[in-house]
Amino acid sequence: MAIITSGKTFANGEQLSADKLNQVITAATFNASDAVDGSTMTLIGGAMAVADGGIATAKITDSAVTKAKIENVANMKALGNTSGSAAAPQEVAILDENDMASDSDTSLATQQSIKAYVDGLPGIKAHCVWNGTLTETNAPISGSGVTSVTRNSAGNYTINLSVTAPSANFTTLVSSTAFSGSSQNFSTGAYSASTTTVEVTRESSAGVGNDGTSSTPLSFAGIW
Repeated sequence: MAIITSGKTFANGEQLSADKLNQVITAATFNASDAVDGSTMTLIGGAMAVADGGIATAKITDSAVTKAKIENVANMKALGNTSGSAAAPQEVAILDENDMASDSDTSLATQQSIKAYVDGLPGIKAHCVWNGTLTETNAPISGSGVTSVTRNSAGNYTINLSVTAPSANFTTLVSSTAFSGSSQNFSTGAYSASTTTVEVTRESSAGVGNDGTSSTPLSFAGIW
């Protein structure tokens, strides 16, 4: 079948003219049943055009569709699907909330807001183990969030924090072990003196400050 339908059909013996010959080309049209398949190509106003849905995935090169060719995504949105079933991608909100106040089960959280939220939860923010027999100010044996421990007097210490508590009132935990051969019981207490210092006291059952020994260190934890 002919792909193009001539713009002029001649009868046998018909006289030729320049105008009639021009009609053969200028008035020619595509044959709708043979020029296009109707699924990938169609005729619109006599011209060939891509049919709706006519370009299959296999016809698109993997790298042909760039990000610039995709519809713009609104600020603080990501493409995803939170509908609960298979669906076309849609914009999903990205929330930057340090307190997670929206409590959304269909939104994303930023890295910064997750960190801020976790950091804001109560927990041990500073801790250390130190030798109570060392005089003056010294670095702890181990720990985190503590720069040094100052021995003020026998059994009395100031823990100097490298982190800052949100207020001067926070929970402190401190413990020590009675040294071998001692016939006395010991008590150890601590309280927050400021946002960056903690006061610790270790006393014997007689109420006398006691440093213990190098083999019986003290330990501390600050919680806020």
